[in-house]
Amino acid sequence: MGTGTTMVSGKVRKDLSTKTYQNGNIPIVASTENRSSSRKKKMIQRRNKETVICPVQKLFETCKKVFANCKSGTVPSPQHIQMLRAVLDEIKPEDVGVSPKMPFFRSKMTGRSPLVTYLHIHKCHRFSIGIFCLPPSGVIPLHNHPEMTVFSKLLFGTIHIKSYDWVSDSPQPSLDTRLAKVKVDSEFTAPCDTSILYPTDGGNLHCFIAKTACAVLDVLGPPYSDPAGRHCTYYFDYPFSSYSVDGVDVPEEEKEGYAWLKEREEEPEDLKMSLKVQKDRI
Repeated sequence: MGTGTTMVSGKVRKDLSTKTYQNGNIPIVASTENRSSSRKKKMIQRRNKETVICPVQKLFETCKKVFANCKSGTVPSPQHIQMLRAVLDEIKPEDVGVSPKMPFFRSKMTGRSPLVTYLHIHKCHRFSIGIFCLPPSGVIPLHNHPEMTVFSKLLFGTIHIKSYDWVSDSPQPSLDTRLAKVKVDSEFTAPCDTSILYPTDGGNLHCFIAKTACAVLDVLGPPYSDPAGRHCTYYFDYPFSSYSVDGVDVPEEEKEGYAWLKEREEEPEDLKMSLKVQKDRI
């Protein structure tokens, strides 16, 4: 803050305040104009701090841009995909209010698959945001994401993911069974990169098995919608050797990379899901 030593006829001007150093009688003066300017700067700095966007709000605003023109089968531009991925890569468990100590992540010894909890954050016709909370051994069975682009961020824990893509134009053994190629079959431990799957590739069909308590932040664009024809379908997966179909031939060394996926008629027995749908948190 600027200071001076101005004296007017032996008196300090009325618009100046004085201060005397202990080692002398030299009046140190500061103008009220400078002090007012300093106060304004502090107010602006305080206001700027208050307007810093929290991570969840930043994620929401980014999704609004990325999925602005989102329709079934629409894939965001590479620039938008990278923008959203960068935001998700920075999000930490505490940013979205989850911790391994929460009751959602405690597995009860019942001899059955433990309950998986879905924490709703936001949903509109263009995208949805939510968190899957899986206790150890929690399962999300093999399912699809029709006409959707999906971003998944593992917030904490270790999870096994197996995913498939359909083999296009392949003969089918039945109307409800199709050939698929394995895309991913690995364990992932946080922190790790955000994964992305697309309407026709990237592992559009996948299943999760929690090796430890873990949380997965999911962004879907567009979200599931029965009226729009985006139904969630669950599948059984069978080894390639389970069916012999004319016109389908895979080298012996590659057969483990393929499977036959058969639609489940009923909701999977190993799907134990609790939906915590509250008012949007954004």
